[in-house]
Amino acid sequence: MHLIDTHTHLDFPDFDADRGQLLANARAKGVERLVVLGVYQRNWQRVWDLAQEHDGLYAALGLHPVYLEQHQPEHLLELRTWLQRLSGEHKLCAIGEFGLDYYLPELDRERQQALFEAQLQLAVEFELPVLLHVRRSHAQVIATLKRFKLKRAGIIHAFAGSYEEAREYIKLGFKLGLGGAATWPQALRLRKVLAQLPLDALVLETDSPDMAPAMYPEQRNSPEHLPEICAALAEIVGVDAQELARVSSENARALFGW
Repeated sequence: MHLIDTHTHLDFPDFDADRGQLLANARAKGVERLVVLGVYQRNWQRVWDLAQEHDGLYAALGLHPVYLEQHQPEHLLELRTWLQRLSGEHKLCAIGEFGLDYYLPELDRERQQALFEAQLQLAVEFELPVLLHVRRSHAQVIATLKRFKLKRAGIIHAFAGSYEEAREYIKLGFKLGLGGAATWPQALRLRKVLAQLPLDALVLETDSPDMAPAMYPEQRNSPEHLPEICAALAEIVGVDAQELARVSSENARALFGW
C-alpha cells in the first residue's frame, strides 16, 4: 500500500519527543509522502526546516484563520517574500493552511475574508495549489473561489460538507481531503456523502496530531494511522483499500506535480 498524507502538523511540539521514529514507522506502513502545513508566521521556518531534513516531507506555508489575532499585516508581505525565495523549490508544494472559519464566533469575518483573498491572490501569482480550512463557511468559500479562477486549485481539508457543496468544489478542480472524521460511526451524514463521491476527487489526510480516527479515540493522531483510516474510508466508499490508496495517491501526486 502506497499512501500520501496530504495534511499534517508534524512541526507541532506534540511530536518533538518521537518525530523521527514516528516517520520511520509511517514509512514502514507505506506512507511515502507527507505535507506539513504552516499556520502562522513564526512556524514557517520550522516547517521548512523539517521538509529539508526528511525525505518525503513537503512544506506548505500559510496564515490560518483560527490564529487571526496573531497575524499582522506585515506577515502577508513576509509570506510573499518566502514564496519568492522558495519559488521552484520542489519541497514547497502549496500555500496553506488558510481559509474561512465561521464556527468560532470571535473570529472577525471581514478580516478573515481579506486574509483569505490575499492568500488566494498569492496562489494565482505563484501558481501554487491551496490547502483550505473551511468550517461552516462553504457557501462563502465557494463564491470566493469562483471569482479567483485558480490555475492549480487545491484541497478542501477535512471535507464535511454536503454532496452539492462537494460537486461545486469538484467543478472548480478541487480535491476533497478525507481523514479520521468519517471513521466514527455517528458520522452518518458525512458517510452518506462520501459514498456518492467520485474516487478521482479524493485525497487522504490525518491532520495529525488532531482528528484522531475512531480506532484511536482521544489519542494523538499520527501519519502511522493512515493505512487504517484508508481501510475504514474504503469500506464507506465501497472500494478495496488498495484501490483507494492507489487512486488517492495518484490524485495527490497530480495536484502537487510530483
